[in-house]
Order: sequence, then structure tokens, then C-alpha cells
Amino acid sequence: MPRRLFKRYMPDPASIREHKSLRFLGTLLHDPNLWHLNRHSVARAMAVGLFAAFLPIPLQMLLAAALAVAVRGNIPIAVSLVWLTNPITMPAVFFCTYQTGAWLMDVPARTLPDELTWAWITEQLSTLWQPFLLGSVVTGLVLGALAYFVTMSYWRWWVARQWHRRKKSRM
Repeated sequence: MPRRLFKRYMPDPASIREHKSLRFLGTLLHDPNLWHLNRHSVARAMAVGLFAAFLPIPLQMLLAAALAVAVRGNIPIAVSLVWLTNPITMPAVFFCTYQTGAWLMDVPARTLPDELTWAWITEQLSTLWQPFLLGSVVTGLVLGALAYFVTMSYWRWWVARQWHRRKKSRM
């Protein structure tokens, strides 16, 4: 894995543990898996980070960090993945999650009017929120699980390739 690249941009675990605003967490942040780059902690972080990214809630980074602590995943990676849904990508992502939810609920998807107004949004919100929330949760779960298995497989392939190269160079 490109471990050096990740380590270059990751914060120092000691400085985070000693940060005065995070002292209330006590020894919770002392688990090495929360900071080390190994196959399991990175795969778990990928799963919870993508899951949290697709939820339409405020404070997604706090949710990703809490989930990373709960599953012992890498906190910086989980929190940084939340930024996949940023203000630029959010409309497209949320449209796709709404379409997914409407398809899963077998309801016709609403189309946007020519002129998007606040009155139209508040009027349609009662019918839009259920497919949107279902689509967000399902998309987050599916992409999180997919990211977990792809990360585990890729990491295993990378290590096997490196071992094979070392073995070949020794001959």
C-alpha cells in the first residue's frame, strides 16, 4: 500500500490524544488501530467513512469518527472519506440516493420542476424524504461493504505482489 503517502498527511496520534478539546475521551483514543495503517483498520475506516458520507445528516465527520472508534478503524481515513460528499458533489449524490430509494420502494421518482422554489420543496418534502433516506442508508451500506472488501482484496494482492518481487530479486 502507499503507506508513506498516507502517513505524510495523517495527524500525529500523540498530538490528537493530548489536544485539550479531546481530553474528555480519555483512553478511548489510545487504541493503535485507530491510527496505524494496516489492512484491517484501513478497510474498516473505508467502510464506516463511506457509510457516513452518504447519510444526509449534519456532523458526518463526528459520526465517522465515532463509528471508526467503535469498529477500531483508522480515524483520519474514515473522517476524510466523509468529504466525498462535499457541497459540490452533494446534489448529484443525493439525487442518485433518492433515485435508488424510489426504485427500492417501487414508487415513481419525482422530477424537478423548471423553477425550483422553496414552496415546491416544502410541499414535496413529505413524499421525498422516505425514498431519499432509504436510498442514502442502502447506498451507504452497499458502498461501505464494497469498499471494505475491495480494500481487503487490494491490500492482500499488493502484499503478495511485493513478496513475489522480493523473492524474485533474491534469486
